[in-house]
Amino acid sequence: MTTKLDKVLYTAEAHTTGGRDGAGKSSDGAIDVQLSSPGSGKPGTNPEQLFAVGYAACFIGAMKAVGPKISVKVPDDVSIDSKVSLGPTNGGAAYGVSVKLAITLPGLDAEQKKLLVDTAHKVCPYSNATRGNIDVDLEIV
Repeated sequence: MTTKLDKVLYTAEAHTTGGRDGAGKSSDGAIDVQLSSPGSGKPGTNPEQLFAVGYAACFIGAMKAVGPKISVKVPDDVSIDSKVSLGPTNGGAAYGVSVKLAITLPGLDAEQKKLLVDTAHKVCPYSNATRGNIDVDLEIV
């Protein structure tokens, strides 16, 4: 099922050339990166690293959005160590990614942590975009 937006709140725009060995730049110039394939040793970042940073930042934002609604204050020093893995699927016929988010929420008890993470996972745009498509492992540290 395709998810349609009720209303567009923001649109990111970027221009990319050369694929994994190219470059990408956002329309506002805030991002201007050289790209390189994972493990190539060449300078630059790769799509998996960008996805890892983006998903973690989005998930923290989702926790901050839902926290007040469930009476759980997100700690100022919340952090996520994210891993995005790339590998073959379907016997090598295609490639896919998987995600692991190790979420650190200092000062909250186990019940608060679980409630916050579970609720954020329901509303996070990255979680909704990936749900049912890739493996996403949420680890509460």
